[in-house]
Amino acid sequence: MAAPTFYAVVAGVGSGTGASVAQLFAKSYPVALLARQESSWAPVADAITKAGGTAIGITTDAADPSSVDAAFARIAQEWPNAKLAAAVYNANAGFAYKSFLDLVPSDLNTSLGTAANGLFYFAQKTLPQLLAAVDAKPQHPPTLIVTGATAAIRGSAKFATFAAGKFAQRGITQSLAREFGPRGVHVAYTIIDGGIDTPWGKDRVVNGGVADGKISPEAIAENYWYLHTQHRSAFTQELDLRPFVEKF
Repeated sequence: MAAPTFYAVVAGVGSGTGASVAQLFAKSYPVALLARQESSWAPVADAITKAGGTAIGITTDAADPSSVDAAFARIAQEWPNAKLAAAVYNANAGFAYKSFLDLVPSDLNTSLGTAANGLFYFAQKTLPQLLAAVDAKPQHPPTLIVTGATAAIRGSAKFATFAAGKFAQRGITQSLAREFGPRGVHVAYTIIDGGIDTPWGKDRVVNGGVADGKISPEAIAENYWYLHTQHRSAFTQELDLRPFVEKF
């Protein structure tokens, strides 16, 4: 097989959004799959391969800079001359739903470690490659997409640490968009405003259990592809996605 010209990388690949994004982007690019556990990325890599695509999975802790460094060294080894077309930061450490007075410092550190620090490490690795890809004249603008949440714009009761991480993440993304957009890299942040229809959340009732009351991971992936393929004369910096019945 010929060496790839461009590739994509998705951090935070599991059974929901990350898997759907990776499988859709794999229709156009080889994809590097990053996740904390091999059990998260392995089924996605298998699905991509069976569909005729190319994927490599790398066990990576997004909150650990040495782990992120090792992941990108492995990618460079696998595809030494490929340019980075698209990078998606979807890593998530969950959240502590607690009264503020019941929180402990580790709750805050966990949230910031993945949402903010992890994005920092990921962006420092991907942005130089995305800038280099601009000069290669790709079909679509080199793109960095970050998966956010409602907590990035609204700090709800008992979500203090989750909001802290997501507010920081959104701020970092805005700064990156303003610095690197004029240089040809599309940086976008998504506000996922609602429950996602994942295998592990099938039994969770959302919006009264109405059909399509949860967000389809495949629909999220389609929106990410839309962001990636936008013309540079009309970049979206922030996109909010929610079910049709979600109150906002």
